[in-house]
Amino acid sequence: MSLSLVRSRALLGLDARPVCVEVHLANGLPSFTLVGLVDTEVKEARERVRSAIANAGLAFPSNKRITVNLAPADLPKDSGRFDLPIALGILAASGQIDAARLAGWEFAGELSLGGELRPVRGALAMSLALHRTDASKDEPTRLVLPAGSAEEAALVPQAQVYRAHHLLDVVARFLPERLADEVPPDEGGWCRMVPTALGAAPVYADMADVKGQAAARRALEIAAAGGHSVLMVGPPGSGKSMLAQRFAGLLPPMDSLQALESAAVASLAGRFSLERWGQRPTCAPHHSASAVALVGGGSPPRPGEISLAHHGVLFLDELPEFPRSALEALREPLESGHIRISRAAMQSEFPARFQLVGAMNPCPCGFLGHPTRACRDTPDQIARYQGKLSGPLLDRIDLHVEVPALPPDDLLRGGAGEPSAAVRERVIAARHRAEQRQGVANQALAGQALDRHLNAEADALKFLHNAAARLGWSARSTHRALRVARTIADLAGQDAVGVGHVAEAVQYRRVLRQAG
Repeated sequence: MSLSLVRSRALLGLDARPVCVEVHLANGLPSFTLVGLVDTEVKEARERVRSAIANAGLAFPSNKRITVNLAPADLPKDSGRFDLPIALGILAASGQIDAARLAGWEFAGELSLGGELRPVRGALAMSLALHRTDASKDEPTRLVLPAGSAEEAALVPQAQVYRAHHLLDVVARFLPERLADEVPPDEGGWCRMVPTALGAAPVYADMADVKGQAAARRALEIAAAGGHSVLMVGPPGSGKSMLAQRFAGLLPPMDSLQALESAAVASLAGRFSLERWGQRPTCAPHHSASAVALVGGGSPPRPGEISLAHHGVLFLDELPEFPRSALEALREPLESGHIRISRAAMQSEFPARFQLVGAMNPCPCGFLGHPTRACRDTPDQIARYQGKLSGPLLDRIDLHVEVPALPPDDLLRGGAGEPSAAVRERVIAARHRAEQRQGVANQALAGQALDRHLNAEADALKFLHNAAARLGWSARSTHRALRVARTIADLAGQDAVGVGHVAEAVQYRRVLRQAG
């Protein structure tokens, strides 16, 4: 009878919980049992591990009763990440590697039938969790991952990450001392990862491609400077999607912490690539997406589009065509910047600090208010179409801007627009001014912080009071107009919010155009 213990991690949201893989070999009827609230993917590891050990030229104890326990028992485990620790546990329990030398190491990796290691999702989240745990330890824990996963895990500062291509690469490092000299390690298959310099600047589509649409471009500049959400309304072909796809290029560069957080969420979904390090994501789900696809869910919970757009842009084209339940699920994350998914057995929390950019037509046919084409919809049809967007959701969108049809002369003869780099410089200056003053972007100002940092002139507050009373605004709408006015003043390089700043902010809170 023999027992071994190997450490790994299970993903629960962005939290990578430690898992102990315990392997027990005993005499009795030969069997291979996996316990510990394991999913089907983990149960299938029995066949992968058996074949990988045998095809690697190692001895699989097929005449033993094998019990593998993944503790803690109440934590759900999924994916093939436990293949490598299970295989090492069996080899340690059977005396083929030194179990004592496994202390201070963690392992994750899926095994092929031939013993090759395959990448696993969430490697960056595992490395981040390990880094936080090691902060209180004298000796850091070392992490072994397959090629393709080790590179992203090594992006975490001070992480000790090792890359292996094959099961034998790992086994060679943990052989008993009596065998260590007999089996020379393959240095090409095992190495400690050193973070590479990722100095290439992210590449975005350029706003210079957009001709005309000065009002929409101005609204996007304000949104980028203050972290505000935007709704663009206009007929088909007016440039709404083109503007939205270039919005991320106006935002300030991400710092290292933001880049790590964004990459960790992408790693959970298997979407991360080193080439996109530091690039603000733009997620544009189809309008048939469900509420779970947008906010996340499943069992175990997976991040949705709002989390994959963390520190980036969530672009919802044809906004009224999304399911009502999906749109209403956006209300809380727009305010809080995170989403908590609750299930009977667990809760998972994902970050969701994104900037919403919505686009829609003013009516079902799309031509309400068009200068040359007549709208063929009835007032009742238009009201039903616009009514798909609830008042509370529209209340949470800071800037409502009309994107009219572009005259043919402007399109064919107009010059190139202002490039994104020039706009981004103004945005960075305004964002820096706000963060120096209050520590956060203007969109995050609330309560006493808004009163303290607004610095509005008396005439400006009187103007806003009259506008809010005449338009019947809610308290939320009034506060959002104040935040936008604060951003407009920052873009102008002014400390005080004047009447002109408030007047411009008020025009972005207008209601949708009605028929008649």
